[in-house]
Order: sequence, then structure tokens, then C-alpha cells
Amino acid sequence: MTFVISYWGEQIGQKIRKITDCFHCRVFPFLEQEEARRGTLQQLQQQSQELQEVLGETELFLSQVLGRVQQLLPPWQVQVHKMKAVYLVLNQCSVSSTHKCLIAEVWCATGDLPALQQALQDSSSEAGVSAVAHRIPCRDLPPTLIRTNRFTASFQGIVDAYGVGRYQEVNPAPYTIITFPFLFAVMFGDIGHGLLMFLFALAMVLAEDRPAVKASQNEIWQTFFGGRYLLLLMGLFSVYTGFVYNECFSRATSIFPSGWSVAAMVNQSGWSDQFLSQNPLLTLDPNISGVFLGPYPFGIDPIWSLAANHLSFLNSFKMKMSVILGVTHMAFGVFLGIFNHVHFGQPHRLLLETLPELVFLLGLFGYLVFLVIYKWLQVTVADAASAPSILIHFINMFLFSRSPTNRPLFRGQEVVQYVLVVLALATVPILLLGTPLYLLRQHRRRRRHPQRTPAGQQGEDNAGLLDSPEASASENGWGSDEEKAGCPGEDETEFVPSEVFMHQAIHTIEFCLGCISNTASYLRLWALSLAHAQLSEVLWAMVMRVGLSMGQLGVAAVVLVPVFAAFAVLTVAILLVMEGLSAFLHALRLHWVEFQNKFYVGTGYKLSPFSFTAEDE
Repeated sequence: MTFVISYWGEQIGQKIRKITDCFHCRVFPFLEQEEARRGTLQQLQQQSQELQEVLGETELFLSQVLGRVQQLLPPWQVQVHKMKAVYLVLNQCSVSSTHKCLIAEVWCATGDLPALQQALQDSSSEAGVSAVAHRIPCRDLPPTLIRTNRFTASFQGIVDAYGVGRYQEVNPAPYTIITFPFLFAVMFGDIGHGLLMFLFALAMVLAEDRPAVKASQNEIWQTFFGGRYLLLLMGLFSVYTGFVYNECFSRATSIFPSGWSVAAMVNQSGWSDQFLSQNPLLTLDPNISGVFLGPYPFGIDPIWSLAANHLSFLNSFKMKMSVILGVTHMAFGVFLGIFNHVHFGQPHRLLLETLPELVFLLGLFGYLVFLVIYKWLQVTVADAASAPSILIHFINMFLFSRSPTNRPLFRGQEVVQYVLVVLALATVPILLLGTPLYLLRQHRRRRRHPQRTPAGQQGEDNAGLLDSPEASASENGWGSDEEKAGCPGEDETEFVPSEVFMHQAIHTIEFCLGCISNTASYLRLWALSLAHAQLSEVLWAMVMRVGLSMGQLGVAAVVLVPVFAAFAVLTVAILLVMEGLSAFLHALRLHWVEFQNKFYVGTGYKLSPFSFTAEDE
């Protein structure tokens, strides 16, 4: 910006120069000759051009420097994070003023000890400072380390969300890999829906190594991507159960020839044309000779989708199937508790807890499963109308009564039921008092005959602990809460009988009542499977059938485009997302409440090893 100032007098000129000096302005005298003014103007323009070139080169140089810094900034940040992590760990070490060294007490997996010693040896040779590792005895509960990979990480996350297992406790994750997708698929059985879920998960699995997929910051996407292998198995199992139910987007598929002959029903029933026109759906009656030709090779016969009693047949089938799966699942959980008792050195729990629990569960609800299977195998079509009711038999079993109108399924059924109920009731006092009385007796025996270990013997035991690759749970004092009534390693005088009796009473009541409520809880498999099938049927009838029922071919082709788009959107939004999330949550509850509480305590804590993995990511 240029100003022309004209003044009179030297004194005013000095004031103007002072003002321009304060604002760092350059003052040029106004020359009278025009040539001199042009020369001065050209000189100023040349200086301005040189200054612009210098500024441009400086800006280019600074942009290059900043671009280089931008490339180096992420590695610098990682290095700073690593340095902070190292210093954080060093600050947690103890300083030995006597030996002038740092002492760190850490947990390390037995299999990683050679790698740890090799790393210390390599660092000592490079830095010139000696570093050694010693194994010391410890009475604290060790942390839990479960090594996972891409496939098993999501299933282990389901178990850890319930609670981290105690050290060397049975881990439910390997069994969850099969049971969780299967129970989900029982509620979500559909070939089409399962195939869509399988393909979506397969796309994430195939693209899992791409940086753009891993770097996405969307939380919903990260949730789906983290459970991609879980979704993969859920979709695969849903396709399998869809073939069992013979449902593909609520439509039956005729892969094999039907085992039913409707012609025999028409010939023997005397149906008229008017009757057939008024009843588009007919009731299948297998009691008519020649109607049932043989079982369908796999799954449910597609002819049932056209029968009026289709829903009644599926209700009976899925309800009994849910009870069978539930009792089997719970019995397997009780059976897994045997490994915990054997490993932790508690053989008394096998006789005082596991055996009574199996007798109670299988004597009542295992017998119910037996009645269902026995009725399937023994009752023929001709006797179906007068077949006895399993529900009435089961109620009479607890009431010690009989119903004259409900005949027994086999000879001596009442005697068997009475014996099973008496055995189940006899196991309750054993569950309630067996373990507390045994522990109280053991505690009193130790107080009468205290065992004192000499100093030399104790040193030998400690040395053995140091040399052994892994210490047994019973040797280190890992036991259940009621057995120790406190932290491992406490004195035996801390044994509190009242707490032990109270804990065992809670466990007994929870198990006995839980067997009833948990068995009923597995009926959600039937309810959600039925709901999913009916929602699929309603969506097909109210959307796709409207477009397919158009008379003219050209109109139908035009209408089917928006109809199919609406059908696809509603299928993904309602049946895949909402129904899938509902089935997922119910399968999660069945594993946490009904399955894992039979053997899994989950009161441990994870091993958090020092690692730079988080900083590298």
C-alpha cells in the first residue's frame, strides 16, 4: 500500500518520519525529474520480485520439510508411546539399594520362559548390563492366559464377557465354537437367510488382510468385523438347520420326492371339486392307508408346507426338540465340572456334588427326554388318537398319582417314576450338607493333628516349586471359595463353617430350581424358531406374493422391481438384523445362564503381558 504525503516545514517532516519509523514504513523522496522517479520505481519493482521469489522458495522448502515430517510423525509417535510404556514398566520395578539394581516380579507363561531368558541374555550382551530371571514361589492366584487366533478370538470373547476363568479352569470356548452357532441356527433356521449371513461373513474373512478394512473407525463395522468368524459359522449352521426345516425364505424346497401321496386321500375321502375349491389347504392324515409312503431323506417333507395342520406339526416337533437339546446341553455342562474337580484335587465333590446333580437332572428331565423319544419310536399312526400325554405323565410323576384316562407308555412306568422322584429328592440333602460336613470334618482333623514342616523340608518344597514346570492346583491352594473362605494361603483357622454352609445352600437351591427354570428356558429355541418362520411367511405373503400375483406379464415385470427391492430391504432389516440380533442374544443367555453356570466360575483375571502390539497398531 502506497501513500503520498505532502508537508511544509522541516519540523513536520521529522514528525512524519518518526511515525513511519514506528510502523516500519519505507520512505522515498518524491523526485522532481520524471526519469529519476521511473528509475526508483523500477528498482522497487525489481526488489519486490526478488522478495517474492525468495518467499516462494522458502515456502516450497518449508512444505517439503513439513511433508517429510508428516511421513515421519507416525513412527515418531509409536516410538514415544513405546518409550512411555517402557518407562511405565520401569517405574513399577523395585529399586534395590544394596545390589544397585531393579527388581521386577512378573507373571510369565511356562512355555515362554526360554524366550524370556534368551531375550534377557541378548539384551545383557548388547548393553553390558547383566539381567537374570529367577522363579520364586508364590501363593497368589495366577492370571489366566488363553492363546487365541483369528478364528477363536470371538468365541473366547463371548466367554470372557461372562467372566475370565480361574487359573487352569475348564474353558468353555472350544465347546462354544460348536454349540453357540448351532443354538443360534435352531432359532434362525432358513436356507436363504443363513446363506446371506454366510456370504457377508465370508466377504469379511476374505478381505481381513486389507489395510482399509482394518483401519475403519466405524464402531458398528468393527463389531461385525471382529466377529466375522462367528457370523460365518452362524450362517453355515443356519443353512444346515434351514435344510432340516426345509425353509428357504419361508418357501419349502422339493429336493427329493415327497413321501406322501395325496391321491390316496382323494380316492378314499370322496372330496368333491367344490370342497377342493373351498379348501386350498388340506389336512394330512397318515392314518389312511397308502398316504404315507416313507420318510423324507433329509429334513421335513415339503408337502407339510401345503397342509392345514402344518403349524401344529412344527409346534410339536420344535417344542420337543428344544427340550431334548436343552437337557443334553445342561447335562454336558455338569459333566464338564468333573474335570475341574479332578484337576483341583477335590475328589469328594465328584460324589457329593457332581453325582447328585447328574441323578437329579437326568432322573427328572432326562426321563422326560426318554419319554419323548420312546413315544416317537413306539406309538404308531393307528394309536396316535389314543396316545398317552407325556405332560400328564410328568405331572403325575411329581404328584405320585395316576390318571385313569391316560394309559402308561410301558409296563411298570409308575414304579420307575416313583423311584426316580425319590432318588431326585434324596440327592437334595446330599447336595445341601455333603460338602460342608466333609470340609468341616477335614478342618477338625487338621486342628487335632497339625502338620509342621521342618525348615529344611520347606526349603526343599520351595526348590521343587521353582524347578517344576507347572505347579498343580491342589499344591498351590487353588480351591473353591467355600473351601478356602478367603485368599489362598491363609491359615486354616480362617475356616468359617457358617459361610461354607450358606454358600452350599445357595448353590443347592440355585441348581435344583435352575434345572426346572433352565429347562423351560430352552423353549425359547422353539418360540424364536416359530417366530422367525412366521415373520418370513408374513413378509413373503404381504410383499412378494403381491408382485407375483399380477396377471399380465409386462405389468408384473415392472411391478416386481420395486416389490423385490422392498422385499430385500425388509428381509435384511427385519429378518437378518433384528431377528438375527434377537437370536444371538438368546443364544448368549443360554450359554451364560443355562450352560456355563453348571461348571464355570469365571472369577479369574487375564494375564496382561507387556507388549508393543497396541502401539504398533
